[in-house]
Amino acid sequence: MLPPRRITIVEADTPPLRLPWRNLVLAREGNEDWAVAFRCPCGCGTRLELMVLQEVKPNWSISIEQGGRPTLSPSIWLKSGCKSHFWLRNGKVIWI
Repeated sequence: MLPPRRITIVEADTPPLRLPWRNLVLAREGNEDWAVAFRCPCGCGTRLELMVLQEVKPNWSISIEQGGRPTLSPSIWLKSGCKSHFWLRNGKVIWI
């Protein structure tokens, strides 16, 4: 079994172009979180970038659990490509 995914926080308003293979990157400018980016957990390698600003639609909420393990809400559902649908809870992918 693989270890839980973790999050790295970068000081920027957008995530970097280069992403780690499993973990997530949160773009934070000052005290404001902007977006979280990561690669699709199905293995296809698709870059996923989710807005966490409340003013933007659609948006996701993110919480960071002990040890840097992220939880995202709502679920992530890709309508094209691999069509993955999953939750990310406490660093673990839960497939739907």
